[in-house]
Amino acid sequence: MSTQTNDTREKILATAERLIYQNGIHATGMDLLVKTSGVARKSIYRYFATKDEVAAAALNARDVRWMQWFRTESNKAETPRGRILNMFVVLNDWFESEGFHGCAFINTAGEIGDSNDPIRLIAKSHKQKLLDYALELAEQLNIEQPSVLARQLLILMEGAITTARVMGDYSAADSARDVAQLLLKQASP
Repeated sequence: MSTQTNDTREKILATAERLIYQNGIHATGMDLLVKTSGVARKSIYRYFATKDEVAAAALNARDVRWMQWFRTESNKAETPRGRILNMFVVLNDWFESEGFHGCAFINTAGEIGDSNDPIRLIAKSHKQKLLDYALELAEQLNIEQPSVLARQLLILMEGAITTARVMGDYSAADSARDVAQLLLKQASP
């Protein structure tokens, strides 16, 4: 693939991701994508057969980038316990960042009714990766039931994200962190 081809494809994906995150999948039509990206409709269809393919590719790219960012920032703490608690600090920073519109995966999954739709499967995969990361950290604590703690942490993170988006309460990450501290204390050997 030539550099120009890659640049055009990346421009389409970056624009689609931004529009989907701001407006949702249903509100992001091909006309808006063409207008906003400056890429001709015919060129978009050279890379993607349907709007759903564009959306899936954009969400896959966001998944990779978001998880890398989240892990990197959370891992700045020195201990597994510190990394677990730092996940909520990272979420709080995200909530307070310009352009926060909640979780793109929660948002898009809410738009799609079919649980086997590729978009829903991407959202499910993203949440599984988040759970896997929480499990990785919980296992480093040498506790009896790391998978139980990991699921509880996922629920706390998802609850904080949803509360921040729906209620506009960005302190939800701090509240979730407080509960995580209690869970860590309870789980300690």
